[in-house]
Amino acid sequence: MSRIGKLPVVLSDKVEVTLNGRDVKVKWPLWELSFTYSDKVEVKQEDNNLIVNPLSDEANALWGTTRAVLNNMMVGVTEGYKKSLEIVWVGYKFEVSGNKLILSIGFSHKVEMEVPAGLKAEMDEKNKNILHISWIDKQLVWEFTAKVRAKKKPEPYKGKWIKYVGEHIRRKAGKTGK
Repeated sequence: MSRIGKLPVVLSDKVEVTLNGRDVKVKWPLWELSFTYSDKVEVKQEDNNLIVNPLSDEANALWGTTRAVLNNMMVGVTEGYKKSLEIVWVGYKFEVSGNKLILSIGFSHKVEMEVPAGLKAEMDEKNKNILHISWIDKQLVWEFTAKVRAKKKPEPYKGKWIKYVGEHIRRKAGKTGK
């Protein structure tokens, strides 16, 4: 039994949910997200909740996942998602220019990345080494921040890296003297 799947997805007052076959559309006055779920689960709207039920024993794997995706859609449309990256090392920096993210990360050239449509990338006002990425789609935000972080993975010996804000990376001592 899925502990997550058993929980109902609570709908906000202003959110409009449309169930059409296996398609779910979640609409807020400004935003709209859609999701097509598997035919092995069923989604019902009861009062102010969405209920996800498995239709077979094999559907238990999809039960909690479907519920989590629907809940992420509700949170995304009402509040949105924000992920922050921090760049650490002398001379390393982020630059945002239109829909391009330019990284200066120690290569002989600057790395340019196209910011996907809809995502909002902005520099922190107080600390110029922090980049905030936000949007209503959790999967898109997390995927893009992971791609940016992968350009300069944490290097525990010298301490050069792009990391998530709040992430702890353990430093290593390196070679010891004789």
